Amino acid sequence: MSLVTRFAPSPTGYLHVGGARTALYSWLYAKKRGGKFILRIEDTDLERSNQASVDAILEGMQWLGLAHDEGPYYQTQRFDLYKEVVGQLLAAGKAYKCFCTVEEVDAMREAQMAAGEKPKYNGMWRDRTDHPADKPFVIRFKNPQHGVVVIDDMIKGRIEIANSELDDLIIARSDGTPTYNLTVVVDDWKMGITHVIRGDDHVNNTPRQMNILAALGADIPKYAHVPMILGDDGKRLSKRHGAVGVMQYRDNGFLPEALINYLVRLGWSHGDQEIFSKDELIELFDLADCNRAPSAFNTEKLLWLNQHYIKTLPPARVAAELHWHLTAQQLDTSSGPAIAAVISVQAERVKTLKELVEVSRYFYEDFSEFEENAAKKHLRPVAAEPLALVRQKLAELTDWQLEPIHHAINTAAEQLGLGMGKVGMPMRVAVTGGGNSPALDQTLLLIGRERTLARIDMALEFISKRAEAS
Repeated sequence: MSLVTRFAPSPTGYLHVGGARTALYSWLYAKKRGGKFILRIEDTDLERSNQASVDAILEGMQWLGLAHDEGPYYQTQRFDLYKEVVGQLLAAGKAYKCFCTVEEVDAMREAQMAAGEKPKYNGMWRDRTDHPADKPFVIRFKNPQHGVVVIDDMIKGRIEIANSELDDLIIARSDGTPTYNLTVVVDDWKMGITHVIRGDDHVNNTPRQMNILAALGADIPKYAHVPMILGDDGKRLSKRHGAVGVMQYRDNGFLPEALINYLVRLGWSHGDQEIFSKDELIELFDLADCNRAPSAFNTEKLLWLNQHYIKTLPPARVAAELHWHLTAQQLDTSSGPAIAAVISVQAERVKTLKELVEVSRYFYEDFSEFEENAAKKHLRPVAAEPLALVRQKLAELTDWQLEPIHHAINTAAEQLGLGMGKVGMPMRVAVTGGGNSPALDQTLLLIGRERTLARIDMALEFISKRAEAS
């Protein structure tokens, strides 16, 4: 039997990082073993599910590169199947109609809590046959009342739950729609899921689902419950607390390679290795190496990884991801250097793609003003002579290449008997508008001859007006 995993998010919000990690672990486990990875959208919560959330989940999975082998399947398109299974359980005496009102069940549980007992449905309709003809009803699964359910969890180890702790859960609502625990069971069964990898907030659901699977005579998958992720504040990440959507990381300038690498290490390790390619992850990942304890999210570590990938990935790959940010920040790169060339010189200087766009505008856009503090410090009257001499030597160049540009700047400094700081910094402010840039010769090369000369002229005019005003 071939191995089959699944990722089954509910479309009630974006794909958050906890869900993305679960998807990644399921994807890796299937890929490592030549199995199949299924994407299933669990959209039976008709009030909260929405198409925008479905789109966000699909977009997030695509951006992360977690391609599914089958799907996406939608549970709302499988209601006939669920209805059929509920009918089978009823006919076999493994489910029953419950006519209790919500108020009756609430009162039942309040009385149990008052008596110091665990609140649960008491099974009052479990064996009754005096069914009223005119009252609405739900369908409850007839959970075994004796014995234990054993989960040989692939991460947490052996977990035992007494059936006496479990009540007869609702598997179909009064309007006939199936509940989560029923649909999950049927889908895992019919889709041949062999391994269920999910967050440990599902541990309480697992014994209930295993009992339903057993009642159907279905094979029971192996379960692995991944511990929670704690946010920077130490509290559990969730859709309601601190869990940022995957695409927000895209919007904030992170590469998918960085987020994948970071998420896999939130609960899994391979020795002291920090950096992994996808191929390495497929080769090395194993649930047996996952931590049993929660992992803490560390944004600084993610930023470090992101910078690593900006620096080490081929510039063309970074450029492909940068395109979205160029559009979002409205930077037109059609008149200027190749974006891959800019990435090559800026990669060491930024931690995010968003920042990369912000600090690279001067390569493509002219400016009318200099950054105030940089101009005040470096565009002083004393800088006029070195700027004019450098301009002269640059204007004389017939070959606008790195070496001649470098030589022209150095020659001007030597001729004036000045250190490079007194020549280079005024030049940097003149051609970029501010005080930060890559190496000056690289910067000038990419800005281009005409733009460089025009900007030096603007700086010289600025200095002249400053001198007149003083």
